[in-house]
Amino acid sequence: MEYRTIGRTGIKASVIGLGSEGIARISAEETEQVIGFAIDRGINILDCCMPGLEVQNHINRALRGKREKVLIQGHLGSSATDGQYDVNRDIGVCKKNFEALLKGLGTDYIDFGMFFFVDTDKDFSLCFEDELLRYVLDLKEKGVIRAIGASCHNSEIASRIAGTGIVDLIMFSVNPVFDMTPVNSDIYELLNDAKLKEKFHLEIEPGRARFYQLCEQRQVSITVMKTLLAGKLLSPEFSPLGRAMSVSQCIHYALTRPAVASVLLGSKSEDEIKDALRYFDKSEIDLDYSEFIKDFKASSKGGCLYCNHCQPCPQGIDIAAVTRYTDIAALNEKNIPPTVQQHYGSLTKHGSDCISCKNCEQKCPFNIPVAANMKRAADLFGF
Repeated sequence: MEYRTIGRTGIKASVIGLGSEGIARISAEETEQVIGFAIDRGINILDCCMPGLEVQNHINRALRGKREKVLIQGHLGSSATDGQYDVNRDIGVCKKNFEALLKGLGTDYIDFGMFFFVDTDKDFSLCFEDELLRYVLDLKEKGVIRAIGASCHNSEIASRIAGTGIVDLIMFSVNPVFDMTPVNSDIYELLNDAKLKEKFHLEIEPGRARFYQLCEQRQVSITVMKTLLAGKLLSPEFSPLGRAMSVSQCIHYALTRPAVASVLLGSKSEDEIKDALRYFDKSEIDLDYSEFIKDFKASSKGGCLYCNHCQPCPQGIDIAAVTRYTDIAALNEKNIPPTVQQHYGSLTKHGSDCISCKNCEQKCPFNIPVAANMKRAADLFGF
């Protein structure tokens, strides 16, 4: 298992984690089996947004004697009606539901207290400019939550959240289809459209690209939901890409976005967890997702996709890493964050090592001017 640090917390999460959608549909015995199997294999982060005492009790039972081995994302700002969760910002309801969550899970703390479903300007105001924020800050001061996060599906709002300085973590929908969806479009409506491809961007949606870069610049981590697009990306019949990706390719796409710390999959069985963990045994060829995006005619206007299809570099440059840190530094060239400078400096080879042979450009599916990007990196960082 590999681990990545969440924001500025120092807390390390496994790069593959568990969502709760799958767990919500199985028995107490199966939940105990699935969570125990995951923990034994190094998975240490679990999202718990599903409502209802029954599901929480199932997780409680599974975590007995193992609570300290698991990082829990628990949500604030929601309510449950007939087993279905919904947005609710009423402070009294929020307090009642959060206390019920602690009791249901059998714990006295939550690792990441997540503002639930912050997708609109109104949601942002109610969560970050009102009494709900004071309540959450008080919980953190008392140690009832260790860090603050939020869940979001809108890149513009997510960027505002990242800019508050309050959160260390944002749970966000990440997959290639979402990344190429035009801003303010209804992705689920598009998925049912026969002329789907005609309505997608010819590039990664710029707002989403900026969001990823801003998070890494601000040291705000991303945990990923919708990695498999509810399984559609695995189906040649239903995938918007026209053919099926593998689970490992979906995971790899998410993990190569800037700031992503963990991919939370709604696994409901040991076999599904095993399938996810095969990611670590795959070759670079097996993990390559560039051909799927190329089918959408993604262009260089959208920037490097960090897919490493351009490798190997004869100079040994990690082109994707150099480009990623350069893109982040370019957000504020006059005040590059020290962490970004440190990450770039820790690379074994840098932009200045490029000899402009352009072998990489011949292999790039997206016509990225790699040599020019390497010069840009050298100019920005000084080497």
